[in-house]
Amino acid sequence: MITMTEIARLTGVSQPTVSRVLNGNKAVNPEIRERVLACAREYDFQPNVIAQSLVGSRTHLIGVVLTDISNAFFADLVKYLEQEARREGYSLILFNSNYNKEHEKECLDVVRRYRVDGLIAVPVDEDSAHWRGMIKKLDIPTVVITRKVAGMDSVYVAHDEAGAQVGRHLYEQGYREYIFFGRSEDIKYQGFVSALAERDRDFQQHVTVVASKEETVVREAMAEYFSKKREKTGIFAYNDRRAVQMMGILHQMGIRIPEQAGIVGFDNIYICEHLYPKLSSVSQPNEEMATLAMKRLLYKIEHSEDLQVMDCPLKAKLVSRNSSVPFRK
Repeated sequence: MITMTEIARLTGVSQPTVSRVLNGNKAVNPEIRERVLACAREYDFQPNVIAQSLVGSRTHLIGVVLTDISNAFFADLVKYLEQEARREGYSLILFNSNYNKEHEKECLDVVRRYRVDGLIAVPVDEDSAHWRGMIKKLDIPTVVITRKVAGMDSVYVAHDEAGAQVGRHLYEQGYREYIFFGRSEDIKYQGFVSALAERDRDFQQHVTVVASKEETVVREAMAEYFSKKREKTGIFAYNDRRAVQMMGILHQMGIRIPEQAGIVGFDNIYICEHLYPKLSSVSQPNEEMATLAMKRLLYKIEHSEDLQVMDCPLKAKLVSRNSSVPFRK
């Protein structure tokens, strides 16, 4: 790859002059400017963005740290983030923390070394003082996506309201026993049970939480549960991957869906339409969320003096399908 020093030698001008031309300085003599640009085009010159950043120039790189890039929801989100960034002349560097705090720290260390201009982050634990400390140490514009973090720019879906939609839906479909497939600390769960509480004073006696994702643990829990319960059970899984897992287990157990157990997932990934029965799921406005987050980040890069914080909750929508709604003849 040709360097600015080699371009200077080939064109007979100084290296500082080459640097000024390639950095867009219009004050250089037009004939010299064209000679330098022609040489750069001929040899396909590519600037060293890391070296540029060391002398104060922007890299036009955005770091994106996600919790699980194998999840189709995040893949979709990245697609829209990249589209918006590219439109403004930026590129993405993608990192996957895999819900591991130590790995997340390593990702942020690399973000610092690459001197990116800004960061889009899905934190493993948004309430962690350690995570906040790492972000503060980066000292670059940061926008949190899919989560709400007090005191930081955040673009997210209101998970409590989305969970409440699921609670109302399952109750209206006649389910009177409930399983939440996830952790009770999840804001989705809190919204889910708040909706049930409005309809059943004794709801707590009818809600079971299955927190483990391990196949054998979930299978044993379901075998024990359905050996005792006879009422129709509504199941809310914290994402579609877990909902698909639950559907497979129940099919193997001979539990009829949705007659004995109705299932609702979260994220509405493409596979929901292609299962049998089709999976009900909460759809998030991925394109809007990604576009707003990236626009906000690029604004903060350009206006570092603006210290106002943007809190942007978006509304999700439950898409009901036959995994929770009886088939219509």
